[in-house]
Amino acid sequence: MSIRWGFIGAGYIATKALRPAVSSAKNATLFAVASRDVARSQSLEPAKVHLTYQDLLDDQDVDAVYISLANDQHCQWSIKALNAGKHVLCEKPIAMNANEARLMADAAQANDRLLVEAVWTRWHPRFIRMVELVNSGAIGEINSVDASFTFPGSLEGNYRLIPEMGGGSLFDVGPYPLHVFSALTNGDLTMAIDSVERNTAPTGVDMTTRVDATVNNSIAAHVLTSFEREEEQKLIVAGSLATIENIGNDAFTSYRNSSVLKVGETIEKFAPVDPYQLMVENFGSRIVGEPSWILPMSETICVMEILDEIAATKGGPVAQ
Repeated sequence: MSIRWGFIGAGYIATKALRPAVSSAKNATLFAVASRDVARSQSLEPAKVHLTYQDLLDDQDVDAVYISLANDQHCQWSIKALNAGKHVLCEKPIAMNANEARLMADAAQANDRLLVEAVWTRWHPRFIRMVELVNSGAIGEINSVDASFTFPGSLEGNYRLIPEMGGGSLFDVGPYPLHVFSALTNGDLTMAIDSVERNTAPTGVDMTTRVDATVNNSIAAHVLTSFEREEEQKLIVAGSLATIENIGNDAFTSYRNSSVLKVGETIEKFAPVDPYQLMVENFGSRIVGEPSWILPMSETICVMEILDEIAATKGGPVAQ
């Protein structure tokens, strides 16, 4: 069965990543698109272009909806889509806070529909291998995890500078490193925040956030997100027996390029892959009851709770 997808929003990620993923997926087709820009919707070449989001949700031929709107609209339109009988793949962060995420999960359960946060890195073979190595005991007990996702952003006129729309570096790229901790602990995650440092833009959003924390009472966690630093994607998992390091500046965004994992002194290489495609295929397989893996909402809610706690923790400026 080919899942007929409807896209709500036709921005950069929908155009450059999800459209190619759906085109390449073995069990998907782009059936409909609705966005603020009809020409942009048409450029994705769906079977139908709807003028409003609600028109798309009312389309009985749409099986699943991908939502790539600004963060403050995720909850509203996900719940509307679920209530309309659609399965939902929603961009990260899935909501503005954990309470919204719980409301969305409740709607998914009430309507017997799938709701998944599109943290596409979770489907990457290198990421999966890292988790397998930890679970197998190959690196011993985890002592620390060091994760950074920073880049200098040109954000003028972008919702990422608006607090009310869920802006800021923590919400924009923070879900990636935080989902690492969830994956490495098999979803059994607690995080005690030791300290938070942040630099704030005039609009009130965080441009840089640094977090030191303790995971599950034993793992030292260091997270850095930023819109104003040189581009860096770092992910190092140090264990009592060995250390895992994602080699290259693509720890969270390896896309259609070969990638490398260093395990102790051993190098493991991974062929180019499209994790968005793997995400779409697993999502579709789950809908029809075929074997697949999807990101559980329990992990998404846990990560949102941690994001809430970090955002609420006061801290001084980031030390250079």
